[in-house]
Amino acid sequence: MSGGTFDYQQYRIRDIADRVEQEIAQSGQPKTERELKEDYPWKDETYFEKYPEDKFHYAYPEEIIAEFKKGYELLRKAEIYAQRIDWLIACDDGNESFLKRLREELDVLEYELKVKKFEVREEDE
Repeated sequence: MSGGTFDYQQYRIRDIADRVEQEIAQSGQPKTERELKEDYPWKDETYFEKYPEDKFHYAYPEEIIAEFKKGYELLRKAEIYAQRIDWLIACDDGNESFLKRLREELDVLEYELKVKKFEVREEDE
C-alpha cells in the first residue's frame, strides 16, 4: 500500500461512513439476541414486557434518515478524494491517473448508492 500523506486518516472517514450506514440499516429494527444480552445483561424477559421498545434500535424519523444518507454519501466522497489526493501527493499516481482513478471510484460510488437506494431524491432536499 502506498500513500501516507494524511497518515491514512481516509480510513477513519470510511469507519465513520460505515457507522452512519449501520445506523440507517438498524433504524427501528429489532435487536438481535446478542445485542440484547450485550446491552442489557442484567435484564430478564419481564423487563422487556414492561419496556418492549428496548428490544428495538432507535427509529430515526425519515427526515433524519434522509440527512444520514446525504452524510454517508459525503463521507464516502471525502474518503475517495483523500485517498486519490494522498496518492497524487505521494507520487504514486500522476496527474492523468489521479483524474482517471478519481472518476472511476466516484462512478463506482454512484452505482453503489443507487443499489442501496441512497441517491438523494427531489423530495429529500
